[in-house]
Amino acid sequence: MNLFSWLGRKKYSHTTKSKPDHPLPPSARSEPISLSLEHNLHKLGDLFTDTPDMIIRTLVLPDTGEQAALVYLEGLSDKNAINNNVIKPIAGGIGSIESASVTVGRVGRLREWGPITNAILKGSSVLFIDGRTDAILLGTEGWPQRAIEDPQLETSLKGAHQGFIESSGQNIALLRRYLPHQELKIREHQVGRRGDTRVSIIYIADVTNPEVLKELEDRIRHLDVDVIINTGELAELIEDNPYSPFPQLLLTERPDTAASQLVQGRIVVLVDRSPSVIVGPATFVSFFQSVDDYSTRWSIATFIRMLRFFAFFVAICLPAFYIAVSSYNFELIPVKLLLTIGEYRGSVPFSPFIEAIFMEITLEMMREAGVRLPAPVGQTVGIVGGIVIGQAIVQAGLISNIMVIVVSFTAIASFILPNYDFVAGVRIIRFLMMIAASFFGLFGIVVGLMTLTGHLISLESLGTPFGSPFAPMRWSDWKDTFVRAPLWKMIKRPVSTKALQSIRQGDNKHKGEGS
Repeated sequence: MNLFSWLGRKKYSHTTKSKPDHPLPPSARSEPISLSLEHNLHKLGDLFTDTPDMIIRTLVLPDTGEQAALVYLEGLSDKNAINNNVIKPIAGGIGSIESASVTVGRVGRLREWGPITNAILKGSSVLFIDGRTDAILLGTEGWPQRAIEDPQLETSLKGAHQGFIESSGQNIALLRRYLPHQELKIREHQVGRRGDTRVSIIYIADVTNPEVLKELEDRIRHLDVDVIINTGELAELIEDNPYSPFPQLLLTERPDTAASQLVQGRIVVLVDRSPSVIVGPATFVSFFQSVDDYSTRWSIATFIRMLRFFAFFVAICLPAFYIAVSSYNFELIPVKLLLTIGEYRGSVPFSPFIEAIFMEITLEMMREAGVRLPAPVGQTVGIVGGIVIGQAIVQAGLISNIMVIVVSFTAIASFILPNYDFVAGVRIIRFLMMIAASFFGLFGIVVGLMTLTGHLISLESLGTPFGSPFAPMRWSDWKDTFVRAPLWKMIKRPVSTKALQSIRQGDNKHKGEGS
């Protein structure tokens, strides 16, 4: 592999990949069911071996006297719906199946074992009737799911306190609450040979660019995997450059954020069983934006936005800058500050680079320990690591006080950035900048920043420039970058989304006496 392959983008070939095969052999997929109920139940036993959670309930249809069997998986089906809406109407002789005595929302007919197997595995119930060549599909899905709660990673002061959950149906309903419009369209795909995960592509038909939509749909349609567990896996499989430390697709847990991105012309991808969604195409600036930016006054939001960009450079460059000025470029430090640093570093046996690496690795270990441990224990680890261990290391003379200040300020700067995936990339770049500074001083930092800038410019998100609106330069989109202009000035949608309708609002500026 080329040493600089991480600077390039992933090439997609939609013609050479084959579509995923079904986990069942072809004979089982297309084999029709039998007229004999006994033979069908025997076939079920062959297909579902070692499946103790499968329930087979035998019934007799009162109106015809036919033998029947209701089949479903215990943990994936709603028992109340089965008992009250299926079994009681049939056993009570209210009417036949044809006369709609079954009061479930979805009823269909299946004739082959492939669709029947998939339906059972997804929580539906299937009714086999002796002497019939078709089985009746009953929509009785009822798998366990949690209530809608406040998002964990994207907290908001003024935004809605609702987050996506693991049910794609509920997530779609949350989005429709924000955008009750007939142009909100959904395209569904099944991904995975074994998991058969439902992936929903949501977009606004008269706004989203069809070329971007087709590119995303082609990438998802040609995936050949066993199963997609969460949105992070899907994002890595379909992003343009998987070698980059920076994500090229935005992941969010917030329905209001997803709805805001939809009206800008972007596309939202929902993965069933995952509490977050993918938003694309994304830009570099997208990872500095927060839902609170648009619910506070524009002047305050602009200050916070600029603070995030400043924190981004601090999180990347501050430890490297300390290494450079304390090892090579002494002339850049005022004399009094240089004497102070020399006084604290006089008893430290390690070079500034070893100091910084040791403290940064310690900080990363404490960060991961705080995330993985239970909340009360995680808080204790933070207190012990930040105060007790830090003070002990300084008193032992292994680390200088200045390095503790530098690392602490760097950690605070990284916490300001609102996107977790983006912060993870910043942490990796920080170590690379420290290595460059240890070899070449400030020259290494400058080269590192130039390389980073070139890498960001070369990235694409679903075929659109990741560096927009800076590269290529699009002045009209600068109203929502370093600054957050007043909402009544954001008349057009971002150019980077290639939206079909560029105008998203009229002139909403109030023409009162204070204008």
